[in-house]
Amino acid sequence: MNKNQALIEKEVHDTIIRAVTEISSDVKAIMEKTLAKETNETAKSMLSSMLDNLDIAKKKDKAVCQSPGYPTTWLSFGDDNIPTDIKKVIGDTVLEATQKGYLRPSMVDPLTRKNSGNNTGKGVPNVEFEYNPGQKYVDFIISFKGCGAELGNAMKIFTPAKLGENLVGLKRFIVETAINAGGKPCPPFGIGIGIGGQMDVCCKLSRKAISTRRWDDVNPDPELAKLEDEMRNAINSLGIGAAGTGGDTVCLAVKIERAHTHTAIAPVAINFHCWVARRAGVRIYDDGRVEKLL
Repeated sequence: MNKNQALIEKEVHDTIIRAVTEISSDVKAIMEKTLAKETNETAKSMLSSMLDNLDIAKKKDKAVCQSPGYPTTWLSFGDDNIPTDIKKVIGDTVLEATQKGYLRPSMVDPLTRKNSGNNTGKGVPNVEFEYNPGQKYVDFIISFKGCGAELGNAMKIFTPAKLGENLVGLKRFIVETAINAGGKPCPPFGIGIGIGGQMDVCCKLSRKAISTRRWDDVNPDPELAKLEDEMRNAINSLGIGAAGTGGDTVCLAVKIERAHTHTAIAPVAINFHCWVARRAGVRIYDDGRVEKLL
């Protein structure tokens, strides 16, 4: 058992509750900046209402959105400090949050559509584990991603030729996906893009990119940083706007991650995340110190 097991369990509990009653501070700050520069009156009204909703949820200790979304956790650890029974700890807290009214019970069997009634079930909670030799802390990040946004997602296996010169084929795919999504992902949204690997790898990268990175960060890869800015500006030029009713900003952030792939293919996944960025993270050092991540 991790020597900080009791501390980890407390922090996991508090972080999950924080994730569903707030949105991460970086996204809220971008929303506020977006409202300040918006010129469309309808969009201004929509953005203002969204921000008011955040304040009300915080004051009343209620969920930011009635839809709980789908919870995914990223857990990284080092030598001999992996938490004990962490899936059970997360699952028990999600169940508790559901029973207390923070989360609507929405997890169902994919075929029978039978609802467990408490947001538990096969494969839930989803936890992605990452082992880093020598890491002297445990990182816990959970993201409740709204599933209306999933309706706009897209995935395509490109050939190298289809990527096009200067990535024109890739860029067209990204913009066309945003056009086709329209207002379904509850805009303004963020977009995670995974490039490389095979189908499963690029899809996981797309979710991780938009769920664990700060939306105001700069990609350390200069090529990807440039592409992120270009795609965000291109999507915002479409005029879709907040709630899909028109306006200057529909895309708050584009986050791209890549992995090496086979010479014959270039898989690409596009993953929408609504403005309700219900995610929170905490770092728990082996010496007992705790640091808020998101």
